[in-house]
Amino acid sequence: MAEQRRNQRPSGGKPTGGGRPSSSRGSEGRPDRGGRPERGGRPDRGGRQDSRGDRDARGGQSRDRRQSGPRGAGGGRYVEKEAPRSADQAVYDGPELPEDITGKELDRAVIAQLKGLPEKLAARVARHLAAAGALIDEDPETAYQHTLAARARAPRLAVVREAAGEAAYAAGHYSEALADLRAAKRMNGATAYLPIIADCHRALGQPEQALKLAKSPSVANFESEAKAEMTIVEAGARRDMGQMDAALRTLELAPLQSKNRAPWVVRLRYAYADTLEAAGRTTDALAWFHRTHAIDGDELTDAAERAALLEKTQRD
Repeated sequence: MAEQRRNQRPSGGKPTGGGRPSSSRGSEGRPDRGGRPERGGRPDRGGRQDSRGDRDARGGQSRDRRQSGPRGAGGGRYVEKEAPRSADQAVYDGPELPEDITGKELDRAVIAQLKGLPEKLAARVARHLAAAGALIDEDPETAYQHTLAARARAPRLAVVREAAGEAAYAAGHYSEALADLRAAKRMNGATAYLPIIADCHRALGQPEQALKLAKSPSVANFESEAKAEMTIVEAGARRDMGQMDAALRTLELAPLQSKNRAPWVVRLRYAYADTLEAAGRTTDALAWFHRTHAIDGDELTDAAERAALLEKTQRD
């Protein structure tokens, strides 16, 4: 739920993850079975090879032609061994799915988008997406692996690519996040991904690309929360380029004085306080950390601790 998880997005300094697979946006992508069995079975493990065959045509199991006795007297027999899973097959399988995850936890809009898949395949993809959503806070890496399993089964669904992108972002895999979110945007034309895409560019050492996205015409039409996210990323990109004054001006044009106590106001104030401290304006930074803490009832930031540390530094 991208719109519900902006609280851990960047504060203007180093990019930090925190996206959750979305349960609200649409997809125009057509289900892709990728050469896999019609009913969502596992990928083909290789098919026949030569006449001796290391694999059979059905399941990819190795056949070891060791004899259990003399030929013609009880005869040779095949001893079947399970072939080791390849890296691609391991990704396709994904992490073990918790028994209490059914897929029904997803938003109805997401479930509706999965209906174009065969029933069993849709159910499996839904369970992986739901598991990713449940794990994104405590174990983003495993959440990401769940989204990869979903993507392996349905790579042409925008909602799946979005989920993979946001989980990759949360786990710190910025190149992968950038690729998947761009793919999702191509599929459904959504611009809501732009702040995360821009921050991925920052994390990859491309602040100029982040600034280009911040100046996109669509940003002017963003709702307050998304606009605040892009402002924070833009200010962070300016900091990355050593343009501290420009970073401060970017944040000062935002509604820092808003009486709204929404998380996006908390994050804007925190980003401003953090940038003031980075610029050496510690007295101003202290005041803004206090102002941040005053509206941060859910403790989304460590503003109180930062203020206490600055106060201690000033006393010493």
